[in-house]
Amino acid sequence: MLALSPIVAGLWRLADWNLDVPGRVRWIEQALELGISSFDHADIYGDYRAEALFGEALKAAPALRGRMQLVTKCGIRLRSAQRPYRVNHYDTAPAYVRAQVEQSLRKLYTEQLDLVLIHRPDYLMDAAALADTFNALTREGKVAHWGVSNHTTSQFALLHACHPLATNQVELSPLQLDALDDGTLDQAQQLGLRPMIWSPLGGGRLFTGQDEQAVRVRAEMETIAARLGTSLTTLAFAWVLRHPSRPHPITGSGRIAGLREAIDAVELQLDAEDWYAIWTASKGHPVP
Repeated sequence: MLALSPIVAGLWRLADWNLDVPGRVRWIEQALELGISSFDHADIYGDYRAEALFGEALKAAPALRGRMQLVTKCGIRLRSAQRPYRVNHYDTAPAYVRAQVEQSLRKLYTEQLDLVLIHRPDYLMDAAALADTFNALTREGKVAHWGVSNHTTSQFALLHACHPLATNQVELSPLQLDALDDGTLDQAQQLGLRPMIWSPLGGGRLFTGQDEQAVRVRAEMETIAARLGTSLTTLAFAWVLRHPSRPHPITGSGRIAGLREAIDAVELQLDAEDWYAIWTASKGHPVP
């Protein structure tokens, strides 16, 4: 059974944090001290560099590996100087998935990945062939659990029928409500598989957006946060955590204070009226 920490640390900006190896080790240690033990990667993060930067820290402090869960993703062929594809595209061919998993193992300096996600739905995915690859890599001890990211309910069901999936990582925030209505969170509850949530702060738009929706939501949340004696960040994470699918939100912050604000949300239980006040501000109209 896959067990992730209530809040997951996202590493997609790791290359931008400009931490040396001791700094990365200390950052990981501080995250663990806060109770954040799951670390979310992807092969393409940081122009294909983020996994290796994290792996250098694990090589320097190998005892850390046993205290964490490593999550990564593959399936996007992203153009870069080293990979001059004509266009960005998706690839879930067995040989490519295997190659990327084995590359992630090397870069992250580990013998097994706790969870690997197919990063985006591949319209050319052969579910049976991909499931065979999942089975083989699991038998070899290279991957403990498999999941997907950004998949619709039907795409999830297709692959889940061929190989059991552990999670679907989807976007949800007070500014992005689609997952509440498109069935993905319903499916998660139905199957008892806790979703992972990316961009719970709306990519920072919650704090700085000047569009009508962001201004409305920020005003409502600032009122609620002041009454509850908490921060806007903590309130946003608490709003996501309130959903009965028991999601694992991902924080992309490199600041330890940011991680602390996210973890504080675990103890903040919103009542339904506050939750719906934020939903109403986001939609711009009351519930039907």
